[in-house]
Amino acid sequence: MRLPTAIQLHKASKTLTVQYDDATFTLPAEFLRVHSPSAEVQGHGNPVLQFGKKNVGISQVEPAGQYALKIAFDDGHDSGLFTWDYLYEMGRNQEQMWAEYLFALAREGKSRDPDVSVVKLML
Repeated sequence: MRLPTAIQLHKASKTLTVQYDDATFTLPAEFLRVHSPSAEVQGHGNPVLQFGKKNVGISQVEPAGQYALKIAFDDGHDSGLFTWDYLYEMGRNQEQMWAEYLFALAREGKSRDPDVSVVKLML
């Protein structure tokens, strides 16, 4: 198990910085929210695409034992436990995970913006 050496919540920029011995990752709240390890997001083997989370922030971060963080988001979501290893993997794979997320949004006709509804025209 990888243990972080420092964790910083930056409410103004809506990011969480997680530092490990060999790397430091700055993870945006939206990225964390749409990739939450919760059952609500991950489903039961069928992940549920999250959309409209562009403006989400982190309202609270607290340790969950010695192995994870419980992150509460300002949209009310607070059921995911982000293990140290999962946070590390998210940091390492952030670019790819984000690209896949954006592709899934486009494929499903969804938007990051909570005030936008994408309409597909079938001409």
